[in-house]
Amino acid sequence: MKITKSDFGTLNTGENIYIYHMENANGAYVEVINFGCRLVKIVVPDRDGKMTDVCLGFDSMEDYARDNVSLGAVVGRVANRIKDGHFCLDGKEYQLAINNGSNHLHGGLIGYASKPWDAKIKDDKLILTMNSYDGEEGYPGNLTLSVTYGWSEDNELSLLYEASTDADTLLNVTSHGYFNLNGEGSSEVLSHELFIDADQITELDDSQAPTGRFLPVEGTPFDFRSMHTIGKLMDSDYEQYHKFGTYDHNFVINGTGFREAAVLQSKESGIRMTCFTDQPGMQLYVANQPIEVTGKNGTQYACHTSVCLETQHFPDAINHDNFPSIVLTPDEPFRSKTLYHFSTF
Repeated sequence: MKITKSDFGTLNTGENIYIYHMENANGAYVEVINFGCRLVKIVVPDRDGKMTDVCLGFDSMEDYARDNVSLGAVVGRVANRIKDGHFCLDGKEYQLAINNGSNHLHGGLIGYASKPWDAKIKDDKLILTMNSYDGEEGYPGNLTLSVTYGWSEDNELSLLYEASTDADTLLNVTSHGYFNLNGEGSSEVLSHELFIDADQITELDDSQAPTGRFLPVEGTPFDFRSMHTIGKLMDSDYEQYHKFGTYDHNFVINGTGFREAAVLQSKESGIRMTCFTDQPGMQLYVANQPIEVTGKNGTQYACHTSVCLETQHFPDAINHDNFPSIVLTPDEPFRSKTLYHFSTF
């Protein structure tokens, strides 16, 4: 596996941004930039051997700087939503920026998706690291986060997250890749088939923050325990789906440890993506609004032309004692792995 580095652009602050090309012996490759730790391309063969880019992205640094949907980025310090941007930790109350209706989303006004990261190539891995200072976006504690990207000869994209802090803080990071297995810029993903190994979702209130309740998926549009198309039940009047008009929900992944969480596949291209993780949850998001910034090759990414499978802890976990904790302490560093395996059928 070979990794090469090239110039990608310059930020307004004068910092240089680089693109890293990770290619295996079969010619399949992944590209990552050190702005937001973002996935730019994932190019894999379809069933006929045609190389296909299945990851939405932009052509220039200027476009990534204007992006407001975290396209391909690692988001944090806390991915997803914190209700009213408010939490209590160690007896102290904190108020974060409100940037999504009444809630705090994906780390705030300038989250990790909008920061330059340090990058180095070590053997066959790409390691990106950033420091988040005490008080940044309202969070306590100085935090160091590294994400190690791996790309195998078997078309496995791995992400290893490692973090440490000097004071109690919160951490819930995820990769916000947008996928279309017929190729980025292709038509709707509603014909993609999806399996999710989850018996429950976390219920959302009207602001899209969790209520703290778990809802069974059985008999609802959220039951992907038997693989079916994403669009099969999208006309449902089930309250949790109908009020938001799309899938943008956290699934409670069955089991513990590193395990298979989901399978996404397209009968059109014959490409299958299998997601493994050690995280307790996964956000299914089917983009239901056009992406404002023009995508690769001048493509305007329309509604329902991408799907995200974001492995994570549960949203707003700090405000629900019955959710797995997202408190990070100095004596217990964070370590988590997610893997996306691309194959054909």
